[in-house]
Amino acid sequence: MNFLNSYENETRAKAYATLEFHNDYYLAFRDLPDIFRKYVKGKKALDFGCGTGRSTRFLKKHDFSSIGIDISTEMIRIAKTLDPIGEYYLVKNGDYSQFPPGSFNLILSTFTFDNIPQEKKEALLSNLINLLHKDGTLINLVSSPEMYTNEWASFTTKGFPENKHAKTGDIVKIITTEFADKQPCNDIFCSEVDYKKIYLKAGLQIIFTAKPLATGEEPYSWVNETTIAPWTIYILRKTY
Repeated sequence: MNFLNSYENETRAKAYATLEFHNDYYLAFRDLPDIFRKYVKGKKALDFGCGTGRSTRFLKKHDFSSIGIDISTEMIRIAKTLDPIGEYYLVKNGDYSQFPPGSFNLILSTFTFDNIPQEKKEALLSNLINLLHKDGTLINLVSSPEMYTNEWASFTTKGFPENKHAKTGDIVKIITTEFADKQPCNDIFCSEVDYKKIYLKAGLQIIFTAKPLATGEEPYSWVNETTIAPWTIYILRKTY
């Protein structure tokens, strides 16, 4: 499979750094504070795939002591520029040895697994959950399968009709309309059924699944968001 991570270049990293909590990104983060209160005990958090640090800073605003990690040198550089007192680390090949086992009450991953090849998802999760406290929670926020076949306030897929035939592991393309860089992003499609299989094999159980919908009262021009959820939020805990 010829897969290129669309976020590992300077142009995309700079564009991504401009994103705020508007439109579909508002829906992605809107329910997280309530989820934190209900499902997370403790305040030590790891932001897996932190990008330019938006979600790491979000965690800090909600009283977590948060650390961000990413595989992209440029993303980490920008994150440190935007948040000079924050903790951001470059991590390669799933090597988390700099963090003691059981270090975190929460591991948050927002959009990261959309960009991870299918054959690597299970192994990454298996290694990652070793960092969770025994009562820790992993929250995995990913694009819903419907994301790639509909139009949205923040995204367009109409130029990629082949997405409709995607199966788990296939590349799907999507364009973010929130910034000037209109290069398509290459994501890896994964069905809900296959996410459940991956979690089970990795030693995780689903505690709750959230699919945030817009109410129609928000100050945004929704397209399909009041009836179709663009995101799926999995709340997970270790099975052992």
